[in-house]
Amino acid sequence: MHKLLSISALLLVVSACTNPNSEEHIFNGKNLDGFHIYNQAKTNSKWKVSDGAILCDPKSDGIFGDLVTDQEFENFELSFEWWVKKGGNSGVFINVKEDTAYAATFATGLEMQLLDNANAEHRHQIDSTHWAGCLYSVECNSQNSKPKPYGEWNTAKIIQNKGIVSFWLNDKLTFQDDINSAAFAKKVANSNMKNYPAFNTFKKGKIAFQNHTDSVGFRNIRIKSL
Repeated sequence: MHKLLSISALLLVVSACTNPNSEEHIFNGKNLDGFHIYNQAKTNSKWKVSDGAILCDPKSDGIFGDLVTDQEFENFELSFEWWVKKGGNSGVFINVKEDTAYAATFATGLEMQLLDNANAEHRHQIDSTHWAGCLYSVECNSQNSKPKPYGEWNTAKIIQNKGIVSFWLNDKLTFQDDINSAAFAKKVANSNMKNYPAFNTFKKGKIAFQNHTDSVGFRNIRIKSL
């Protein structure tokens, strides 16, 4: 009986370790292991860890730059919490190709915009594709872009599965489309992202957290392979 229980327990452990759908924290809450600055080696930057959160403080020592994962991801569900200060602007990118051929993460990656809608720059307020939760500059379910007041934690989720990408802000769907479709390519061609030829050309890549020279925080960053 004890031997049978031991075997059963072992099978459960093996199953959990090999389950491709298991969720993992890609931020350990203690340091920036697993991350680096885009197109830079490990170096001192504006990104710090405090009280279990990743914070970007523009006034701190270190270089400016977007924080990217060491790993690439393809089909996944990413969840996280975020806040910005008054008027703050940031974003989370997926499918980022890290290469010196691309000067910035937005040259290749799709951005979920993070914004204090109520106090943002006028140019952002008048363009709904610039609002929180939207696919920046391309597409948005603007009626669901309802971020919490600046300084408060929002919840967010990004799902990518076989070309279908969806963004969620505070449990509301703010964007969804088939990024491999001709219809989506037309939307990109009609947007400012047409100025970046490599945009949406990579179907897997790194995840990036934008340093937009504003204060921003992230915590509870988890990912699940699909």
